[in-house]
Amino acid sequence: MNPVVHFEMPAEDRARMANFYTNVFNWQTQQLGEDMGGYVLASTTATTEDGSVTTPGNINGGFYQKTDDPLTHGTSIVIAVEDIDAHMKKVTSAGGKIIGEPMMIPGIGNFVSFYDTEGNRASMLQPLMQK
Repeated sequence: MNPVVHFEMPAEDRARMANFYTNVFNWQTQQLGEDMGGYVLASTTATTEDGSVTTPGNINGGFYQKTDDPLTHGTSIVIAVEDIDAHMKKVTSAGGKIIGEPMMIPGIGNFVSFYDTEGNRASMLQPLMQK
């Protein structure tokens, strides 16, 4: 099985959204720099030094900039895969559509988004090997 390992939610104002989830649910947030698109990491559960969650089944996520493009308006999940190229082929063979090209997220792994057969946006991540 390929588990859901991350969630992403759009925000018009990422600082306001981070403040909301920190105050309501005690999540810890970290604003990343422009080199990472201003992404905000959202920690919903404890992790080890290498970023692995300490409670099996729990996940962390992040907030990305919502734009006028309707494609940026939905919450999305990220699914871990062992071979992103093979899974990209599986997505298209099953009737889905890959969005753009895979990109390497420094220190994290290879990432690409896709549409499933129902038009839902989701993503896949081939994590870097942990030491």
